[in-house]
Amino acid sequence: MDVMQAIRSRRSVRKYEPREVEQEKLELVLEAGRIAPSANNRQLWKFVVIRQADRRQQMIKACYDQAFVGQAPVVIVICATDAERRMRSGMPVAAVDPTIAVDHMTLAATGLGLATCWIGAFTPAEVAKVCQLPDDVVPVHVLPLGYAAETPDQRPRKPADEVICWETYS
Repeated sequence: MDVMQAIRSRRSVRKYEPREVEQEKLELVLEAGRIAPSANNRQLWKFVVIRQADRRQQMIKACYDQAFVGQAPVVIVICATDAERRMRSGMPVAAVDPTIAVDHMTLAATGLGLATCWIGAFTPAEVAKVCQLPDDVVPVHVLPLGYAAETPDQRPRKPADEVICWETYS
Protein backbone atom coordinates (compact mmCIF):
# COMPACT_ATOMS: atom_id res chain seq x y z
CA MET A 1 0.00 0.00 0.00
CA ASP A 2 1.45 3.38 -0.94
CA VAL A 3 1.28 6.39 1.37
CA MET A 4 -1.64 8.11 -0.36
CA GLN A 5 -3.62 4.86 -0.30
CA ALA A 6 -2.94 4.55 3.45
CA ILE A 7 -3.98 8.17 3.98
CA ARG A 8 -7.20 7.67 2.05
CA SER A 9 -8.11 4.35 3.67
CA ARG A 10 -7.25 5.12 7.33
CA ARG A 11 -10.32 5.22 9.56
CA SER A 12 -11.01 5.68 13.25
CA VAL A 13 -11.93 2.15 14.31
CA ARG A 14 -13.87 1.53 17.51
CA LYS A 15 -14.35 -2.25 17.27
CA TYR A 16 -11.42 -4.64 17.35
CA GLU A 17 -11.00 -8.36 16.80
CA PRO A 18 -9.68 -10.21 19.86
CA ARG A 19 -6.60 -11.53 18.03
CA GLU A 20 -3.15 -10.37 19.02
CA VAL A 21 -1.03 -8.00 16.96
CA GLU A 22 2.11 -9.72 15.73
CA GLN A 23 5.26 -8.42 17.44
CA GLU A 24 6.87 -7.62 14.08
CA LYS A 25 3.94 -5.43 13.05
CA LEU A 26 3.83 -3.72 16.45
CA GLU A 27 7.53 -2.93 16.20
CA LEU A 28 7.06 -1.47 12.70
CA VAL A 29 4.29 0.81 13.98
CA LEU A 30 6.51 1.94 16.85
CA GLU A 31 9.43 2.44 14.46
CA ALA A 32 7.26 4.73 12.32
CA GLY A 33 6.72 6.91 15.39
CA ARG A 34 10.34 6.73 16.46
CA ILE A 35 11.67 8.00 13.14
CA ALA A 36 9.09 10.79 12.78
CA PRO A 37 10.47 14.31 12.50
CA SER A 38 10.65 16.45 15.61
CA ALA A 39 11.63 20.02 16.50
CA ASN A 40 15.42 20.29 16.40
CA ASN A 41 15.45 16.49 16.18
CA ARG A 42 15.16 16.37 19.97
CA GLN A 43 12.69 13.45 19.91
CA LEU A 44 11.13 14.52 23.21
CA TRP A 45 8.69 11.61 23.38
CA LYS A 46 8.17 8.19 24.88
CA PHE A 47 5.77 5.52 23.67
CA VAL A 48 4.25 3.34 26.38
CA VAL A 49 2.93 0.06 24.98
CA ILE A 50 0.12 -1.52 26.99
CA ARG A 51 -0.78 -5.13 26.23
CA GLN A 52 -1.82 -6.52 29.60
CA ALA A 53 -5.60 -6.94 29.80
CA ASP A 54 -5.89 -5.44 33.29
CA ARG A 55 -4.00 -2.28 32.27
CA ARG A 56 -6.07 -1.95 29.09
CA GLN A 57 -9.19 -2.15 31.27
CA GLN A 58 -7.82 0.65 33.47
CA MET A 59 -7.34 2.72 30.32
CA ILE A 60 -11.09 2.52 29.63
CA LYS A 61 -11.81 4.56 32.77
CA ALA A 62 -8.95 6.93 32.00
CA CYS A 63 -10.49 7.50 28.55
CA TYR A 64 -13.94 8.52 29.77
CA ASP A 65 -15.33 4.97 29.68
CA GLN A 66 -14.70 4.41 25.99
CA ALA A 67 -14.90 0.60 26.15
CA PHE A 68 -13.27 0.02 22.77
CA VAL A 69 -9.98 1.38 24.15
CA GLY A 70 -9.66 -1.72 26.31
CA GLN A 71 -11.00 -3.99 23.58
CA ALA A 72 -7.98 -3.34 21.35
CA PRO A 73 -5.17 -5.82 22.05
CA VAL A 74 -2.62 -2.99 22.19
CA VAL A 75 -2.87 0.55 23.49
CA ILE A 76 0.00 2.93 22.83
CA VAL A 77 0.29 6.06 24.96
CA ILE A 78 2.31 8.74 23.21
CA CYS A 79 3.96 11.00 25.78
CA ALA A 80 5.91 14.26 25.76
CA THR A 81 9.03 14.33 27.88
CA ASP A 82 9.34 18.13 27.96
CA ALA A 83 6.03 19.96 28.35
CA GLU A 84 7.65 23.40 28.61
CA ARG A 85 9.77 23.60 25.43
CA ARG A 86 8.45 25.79 22.63
CA MET A 87 9.39 26.19 19.00
CA ARG A 88 10.52 29.58 17.75
CA SER A 89 6.97 30.05 16.47
CA GLY A 90 5.75 29.78 20.05
CA MET A 91 4.01 26.45 19.47
CA PRO A 92 4.52 23.91 22.25
CA VAL A 93 6.76 21.03 21.19
CA ALA A 94 4.76 18.73 23.47
CA ALA A 95 1.66 19.29 21.32
CA VAL A 96 3.29 19.14 17.90
CA ASP A 97 5.99 16.46 17.98
CA PRO A 98 3.95 13.64 19.56
CA THR A 99 1.18 14.44 17.07
CA ILE A 100 3.55 13.95 14.14
CA ALA A 101 4.71 10.67 15.67
CA VAL A 102 1.17 9.36 16.24
CA ASP A 103 0.21 10.29 12.68
CA HIS A 104 3.14 8.27 11.36
CA MET A 105 1.99 5.37 13.55
CA THR A 106 -1.59 5.49 12.29
CA LEU A 107 -0.46 5.44 8.67
CA ALA A 108 2.05 2.64 9.25
CA ALA A 109 -0.65 0.63 11.02
CA THR A 110 -3.04 1.12 8.10
CA GLY A 111 -0.35 0.00 5.66
CA LEU A 112 0.15 -3.17 7.73
CA GLY A 113 -3.56 -4.01 7.76
CA LEU A 114 -4.06 -2.79 11.33
CA ALA A 115 -6.56 -0.30 12.69
CA THR A 116 -6.30 2.59 15.15
CA CYS A 117 -8.37 5.32 16.72
CA TRP A 118 -6.59 8.49 17.73
CA ILE A 119 -7.85 9.31 21.25
CA GLY A 120 -7.65 12.79 22.72
CA ALA A 121 -10.51 12.33 25.19
CA PHE A 122 -8.78 11.11 28.33
CA THR A 123 -7.85 12.25 31.81
CA PRO A 124 -4.08 12.85 31.75
CA ALA A 125 -3.63 12.12 35.46
CA GLU A 126 -5.44 8.77 35.13
CA VAL A 127 -3.44 7.77 32.05
CA ALA A 128 -0.22 8.80 33.82
CA LYS A 129 -1.21 6.61 36.78
CA VAL A 130 -1.89 3.55 34.61
CA CYS A 131 1.41 4.04 32.77
CA GLN A 132 3.32 4.96 35.94
CA LEU A 133 4.69 8.08 34.26
CA PRO A 134 7.14 10.31 36.10
CA ASP A 135 5.80 13.76 36.98
CA ASP A 136 7.68 15.47 34.14
CA VAL A 137 6.22 13.20 31.41
CA VAL A 138 2.83 14.11 29.94
CA PRO A 139 0.49 11.79 28.01
CA VAL A 140 -0.55 13.52 24.79
CA HIS A 141 -2.35 10.81 22.78
CA VAL A 142 -3.82 7.37 23.36
CA LEU A 143 -3.78 5.01 20.39
CA PRO A 144 -5.68 1.70 20.49
CA LEU A 145 -4.20 -0.68 17.92
CA GLY A 146 -5.45 -3.98 16.54
CA TYR A 147 -7.34 -5.69 13.76
CA ALA A 148 -10.60 -3.98 12.79
CA ALA A 149 -13.87 -5.74 13.55
CA GLU A 150 -15.71 -3.03 11.61
CA THR A 151 -15.23 -1.04 8.43
CA PRO A 152 -16.36 2.52 9.07
CA ASP A 153 -17.41 4.66 6.13
CA GLN A 154 -15.24 7.59 5.21
CA ARG A 155 -16.31 10.71 7.05
CA PRO A 156 -17.16 13.74 4.90
CA ARG A 157 -14.32 16.10 4.07
CA LYS A 158 -14.59 19.73 3.06
CA PRO A 159 -13.86 20.40 -0.60
CA ALA A 160 -10.35 21.59 -1.45
CA ASP A 161 -11.49 25.10 -2.33
CA GLU A 162 -12.75 25.55 1.25
CA VAL A 163 -9.47 24.63 2.92
CA ILE A 164 -6.71 25.57 0.44
CA CYS A 165 -5.64 29.15 -0.22
CA TRP A 166 -3.03 30.04 -2.83
CA GLU A 167 -0.51 32.72 -1.87
CA THR A 168 -2.71 34.54 0.66
CA TYR A 169 -5.56 33.71 3.01
CA SER A 170 -8.73 34.53 1.11
